[in-house]
Amino acid sequence: MINYRRHRRAIERMYEDRAMISRHEPVKDPVTKETKQVLQPVYEDQACKLSQTSLPRNGQTEAQNDIRFDAKLFIAPELEIRQGDVISVTRKATGQAETFSAGKPFPPYSSHQEIYLTAKGWA
Repeated sequence: MINYRRHRRAIERMYEDRAMISRHEPVKDPVTKETKQVLQPVYEDQACKLSQTSLPRNGQTEAQNDIRFDAKLFIAPELEIRQGDVISVTRKATGQAETFSAGKPFPPYSSHQEIYLTAKGWA
């Protein structure tokens, strides 16, 4: 029989980063009465582990240099993370935050969940 609590504790010992998960939620403007999509925090200061899945790719054009970076996030299984959520991960090693867009989450394991992330930016 597998001891899932012990397995989860072992995985969570590797969590050295912190994540904030936000998503776009409809908010009604009290003045204009229009509904807009606003980025709202859902979870803050969640222990996690960010892992690189591929090297950053550059897409140089005459106008700009596009950068795309893929990663995988390991985080607690009870958190509901949706495709398109915005995840900001603060790395313990550098103290810098990186912002990603969440892909479709794989159904969580009993000990953790793995979420593919994509970062897009310009250099």
